[in-house]
Amino acid sequence: IIGSHDDAKWLEWVSKQFESIAGEDKEIDLEEFRTALQVKESFFAERFFALFDTDGSGTISLDELLKALNLLIHGDETDKLQFLFQVYDVDGKNILTRYSVARSGSIELEELRTVLKSCLGESAISLPEEKLDDLTLALFESADADHSGSITFEELKEELERFPEVMENLTISAANWLKPPTCHKKKRTPRYLTPAYWQNNRSKLIFLGSYTCVNILLFTFAALKHAGSSCWIMVAKGCGQCLNFNCTFVVVLMLRRCLMWLRATWVARVLPLDQNVVLHQLVGYAVAALAVVHTGAHMMNFGKLAQLKENYHLWEYLLTTRPGIGWIKGSASITGIVLQLLIGLMLVCSSTFVRKSGHFEVFYWTHLSYISIWALLVIHGPNFWKWFVAPGLLFLMEKIIGIAVSRTRGLYIVEITLLPYKVTHLVIKRPPFFRYKPGDYVYLNVPAIAKYEWHPFTISSAPEQPDSIWLHVRSLGQWTNRLYEYFQHPELLRCEAKLSTRNRRYKRCQKWAQVCKSQGWCNVKCYIDGPYGTPTRRIFTSEHAVLIGAGIGITPFASILQSIMYRWSKVCCFQVDFIWINRDQKSFEWFVSLLTKLEMEQTEEEAEGRFLEMHMYMTSALSKNDMKAIGLQMALDLLAKKENRDSITGLKTRTQPGRPDWTKVFQKVATENRGKVQVFFCGSPALAKLVKAHCERFNFRFFKENF
Repeated sequence: IIGSHDDAKWLEWVSKQFESIAGEDKEIDLEEFRTALQVKESFFAERFFALFDTDGSGTISLDELLKALNLLIHGDETDKLQFLFQVYDVDGKNILTRYSVARSGSIELEELRTVLKSCLGESAISLPEEKLDDLTLALFESADADHSGSITFEELKEELERFPEVMENLTISAANWLKPPTCHKKKRTPRYLTPAYWQNNRSKLIFLGSYTCVNILLFTFAALKHAGSSCWIMVAKGCGQCLNFNCTFVVVLMLRRCLMWLRATWVARVLPLDQNVVLHQLVGYAVAALAVVHTGAHMMNFGKLAQLKENYHLWEYLLTTRPGIGWIKGSASITGIVLQLLIGLMLVCSSTFVRKSGHFEVFYWTHLSYISIWALLVIHGPNFWKWFVAPGLLFLMEKIIGIAVSRTRGLYIVEITLLPYKVTHLVIKRPPFFRYKPGDYVYLNVPAIAKYEWHPFTISSAPEQPDSIWLHVRSLGQWTNRLYEYFQHPELLRCEAKLSTRNRRYKRCQKWAQVCKSQGWCNVKCYIDGPYGTPTRRIFTSEHAVLIGAGIGITPFASILQSIMYRWSKVCCFQVDFIWINRDQKSFEWFVSLLTKLEMEQTEEEAEGRFLEMHMYMTSALSKNDMKAIGLQMALDLLAKKENRDSITGLKTRTQPGRPDWTKVFQKVATENRGKVQVFFCGSPALAKLVKAHCERFNFRFFKENF
């Protein structure tokens, strides 16, 4: 059996894997097999084990493993289908040889139901028993061609041939588990050097180039101005001038109202306004790096001065005002050290690890130290205030306007719904003259949760919805968890007026809490600041828009889809592909009612007049070519065609198992040729990077939600 060089490498690989699993006894028992296979349901582990254990000894030897895997990896299509048939034929014989493939046996209805129930468990899908019966019957009736009451091997083979995607790439989990690593792929040109990357990121690259040139020029001019001094002074002064620029420019990048206004002008086609947060982070790193070099250069110079002059020690240069260095009372050294500490603290607490690990409040409060940093910079450097005047005034105006607008909009959360995975759906009474666009976001303040904290959330309702604003808040940090828990326990809610010890007022509050608990409505005060624009404002200028939401990343697209539906009669030549990727079944409950409504309204349109195509993906579900899910996915397809409804979500759109094959997805979009494609994404940074790389490959414009 083992002849070629590749086969020899395969044998060596399997042997090593076997030794690591089997241990000292050099035999794999059922528990070791189940652990190594990483299956959720013991049914599949037991069936695989029974078929591998050809001598019925209760353990699998290396010879038995090699024979079975050789059949499954190197065997033909019939061999693999026979293995599948034996897994399903629970009471059948355990025959697994290359040259004696059993054709006897049959799969009964109850056996098929047992298999499908285990398939549901493996894919983390929860369905009622009635639905499981429907799935079993749909697959059984389709496969039992002769209506004999059982499914033979030939009937199962004929049924599988109706699903070509399964037959093309049938993988057996146990074989895939011990498949040797693939050969290294040919080296490709780094995506940053490809023409597509430069074309799709032209404005960003030009901006970064200009930004770098400005810093180089500022450093050079400041250093040359002190050419007569030591090299350390030249470096310190050069970095200081760059810090004057960067510590003000970092403010400009977060002037949200100004940037929102600029997005509506021609400037948006020249400057990367939609990436202001990323650029803000980049400038922040530049400030930290320049500050370290600036401080280090001054310390080296102080050390040199301490050696030349006996009347001052190094610690006096660093920690006192006695040497008289600085603009105001010689405070440059002390303010410089404090600034270095504050910048370092802000940098650490702004890291992704802190912000995304449930400690957003740490980032929020430490970031407010920018006020102290600006004050110290005015004292520290004699020229900083000249750089800061204009941006500082704009920033102050934005803050004053924001506070004035938010505090005059004393609103109320009038309805709440607690959704799976700690998602809180808030319905807020919409204030008069509050105008926003699909995909915009607001800052929310709920005094009952935290009096001074403001957190950004995307508006999930359409602007055409007149009376209310929707927010969907996923509990990922302290504040969002407190919000969910606050509404989870209505007895914690309190009347706006302070509770009195008088029984009448106390009873009124108790009654109010009970009504809130039963009906899901309340009257909790809140404030909002905004709205602020996002890249999704461009969607109505698209010819073919692809909306990709991962998990709660669907929020901005919920607003957009509703808005498109409202104004569909006014939108011409506009095609939308909506892709929603969720980890499991319950996450679809967040917006399933909205998507159902969209489908119903689309159904009323003629086929050529429909603008929306939906694609649902569930990553916990095993794909159709995984042996542990083949039967289930076939049954789901058959029942969906019969009922015209997906069993997982209840939508007409069939939920696809696994992750999207982005190459196929974008290839299909490209071949449709419905106009210039723009891709809008909201989700995890890792997935954003992957999607963006595919967009560059197909020359699609990519926009990522970022605030």
